[in-house]
Amino acid sequence: MSLVDETGASAVPGRSLPRRLLRFGFLAVALAFGVWAVARQWDAVVAGFARLSWPALAGSLVAVVAALLGAMLTWRTLLADLGSPLPLRPAAKVFFVGQLGKYIPGAVWPVLAQMEMGRDLGVPRPRSAAAFFLMMPVQIASGLLVTLVTLGWDRFGWVLLFIPLLLVLLEPKVINGVIGFGLRKLGRDPLERPLTRRGMLTALGWALAGWAAYGVHFYFIAPQGGLLFAVGAFALSWCLGIVTFVVPAGAGVREVAMVAVLAPVLDSGAAIAVALSSRIVIVLGDLICAGLAGIASRRDSV
Repeated sequence: MSLVDETGASAVPGRSLPRRLLRFGFLAVALAFGVWAVARQWDAVVAGFARLSWPALAGSLVAVVAALLGAMLTWRTLLADLGSPLPLRPAAKVFFVGQLGKYIPGAVWPVLAQMEMGRDLGVPRPRSAAAFFLMMPVQIASGLLVTLVTLGWDRFGWVLLFIPLLLVLLEPKVINGVIGFGLRKLGRDPLERPLTRRGMLTALGWALAGWAAYGVHFYFIAPQGGLLFAVGAFALSWCLGIVTFVVPAGAGVREVAMVAVLAPVLDSGAAIAVALSSRIVIVLGDLICAGLAGIASRRDSV
């Protein structure tokens, strides 16, 4: 099977080697700067970790699981609107297990995993790919909207510059046209059912619920700015991280953005501790959701 056939990405080793080197190089630089920043302010970082309590971290983890559930429901809504409604447990397994691929360098692994697992459930590969790639504009648009509402117009009014573009990208007629064009270029049949405005709005609703849960997660470990600030700070950091898809799961980029956003309420050492704690909790949440989804799906098949 060729990656060109399924995703439009070239699978020729000679062409992919420079991209792999770029990704690994970017990741190495990000990690090196991260280690240097932590080492430079080691005492402050240790003090920041010391301020965190186990109950706060546990509450943060519960909120992360709720946020990840919101993301899964966003994807499941898009997939259903495109013509492949899945029961909750199989959908959870495809989404959460597939999402573990984001920790592997290269942006293609999560979508490939979801395409293959979805195929076993009768979901055509192009439909799985369409639902996967539609997640990004939905989450970025809702995340920037949350940033604007929660962090204020005075500091983040520049977000308004992106709103017209995002509204165009979220218009179902535009999305359907782009998907159709891509499928024609790949020599694939068009989608049987186009995306509807109702489906898009429902997906946006689940995405907003996910941001609220992520904000609660962040508030548990960084309550200094209040709940609304926590929601907006995490949403902005996540959006900046996801657009930097060169590195796995935005590693390093999200943390740098998070430290910068936290500057008004925390010193840099404490902010680094919060950013690292958030990353660890989210990784644990991904693993827990994938494990629970796999167990629940296996019980269904028994």
